[in-house]
Amino acid sequence: MGAVRDFLARRVGLQEAEDMVQEVALRLHQRRGDNRIESLESYAFQVARSVLTDRWRREAVRQREAHVSLEDYHHPVEEISPARVLEGKQRLASVMVSLRDLPDRTRQVFVLHRFEEMSYAAIASHFGISVSAVEKHIMKAIRHLSACVGE
Repeated sequence: MGAVRDFLARRVGLQEAEDMVQEVALRLHQRRGDNRIESLESYAFQVARSVLTDRWRREAVRQREAHVSLEDYHHPVEEISPARVLEGKQRLASVMVSLRDLPDRTRQVFVLHRFEEMSYAAIASHFGISVSAVEKHIMKAIRHLSACVGE
């Protein structure tokens, strides 16, 4: 089997060749009762070529070369530090103060859309205003909140 291992190693590398030699040995073992094999060495190389072909077919179907290994840097985890938590709480408090500064109707329209997930049409119907007026209230609220949080 040393010659078969060398044959496979030249084509796929030594590490994968070891696994493939096991596959060749298994296939030879499954044919052991068949007396028609004239040259066991020639047949072993024929089986090795068959194992190689099967491997290449599997890789073509699975597109193994296109796979990317999953590394930690692909999915960075943001650290939740006490400073970051404090910053988040401060920004939330700032947004809440900014929301209170909005005119009542604008604040109500914004809250219904962003927090209650109501559609513009439903909000317009609820307040008896046009969809265009709802859009204007939403834009006014967004501009106000952006200006206050961006400070």
